[in-house]
Amino acid sequence: MKSKLLLIAFLVHCTALLAQSTDDAKLITRSTHIGFGSTNILDTYLSDEHFKGGGITFLSTIERQKTGRRWTTIMEHEANISSCKARHTQQELEGAYNFYWGKLYSWQLMDGDLRLQAGGLLNASLGFIYNTSNGNNPAQARAHLNLMPTGVASYRFTLFKLQMVARYELSLPLCGVMFSPNYGQSYYEIFSRGNYDHNAVATTMFNAPEWRNLLTLDAAITRKLTLRVGYLGNIQQSKVNNLRQHVWTHRFLIGITKRFSITPHAL
Repeated sequence: MKSKLLLIAFLVHCTALLAQSTDDAKLITRSTHIGFGSTNILDTYLSDEHFKGGGITFLSTIERQKTGRRWTTIMEHEANISSCKARHTQQELEGAYNFYWGKLYSWQLMDGDLRLQAGGLLNASLGFIYNTSNGNNPAQARAHLNLMPTGVASYRFTLFKLQMVARYELSLPLCGVMFSPNYGQSYYEIFSRGNYDHNAVATTMFNAPEWRNLLTLDAAITRKLTLRVGYLGNIQQSKVNNLRQHVWTHRFLIGITKRFSITPHAL
């Protein structure tokens, strides 16, 4: 009798651990994209000209959500390189890396077909703009840290017997800080002579507006693998220290999305 009670207790304990393991399971969505499209650059520290051209963007996104939880952790890596020209054969090269990390709260509507998410992302960005025609001050460094309220809407449907997911993500700036030389200040003064002149500037949606929108469409290839096409528009601009800058990129994206779950070992 005692051995039977011990066996029952052991089975109950294992069942509880398995239930806990299931609750702690994580659903992970990982997407990798490559994008091609147009770029528009203005940086009055380097030139008053508008530069237009094209570029390539690499975008990687990872979403993690525990089973039964409404909070999602999202990470995005975005790397961009562009080559643009203006009048008189002037040319500028632009490159940037953006890292996004944040939390989104989820609501499921329409029997789970519609998913709404809201929260915020922390964006850290490093980059450069290089003017091939300038002798003095040919390059401009780009660095900023932003807090960005973010909303996402995803809709699941069936088309031609294929499982499809349409997704739209919008991020806008709330507040942050950015690096900028002052009007007429050289990089030699900043870094060699250490002459600070309001080079760390507080930013808001008014002096550094930004509009980042990501629209994608997934078509299921297998149960866990989908083909993704979409559009990424990243509109970054600022007006600080009597200098204006904008980098507008529009990219057509194509990529692959994988979905899988990770369940921790209970025993």
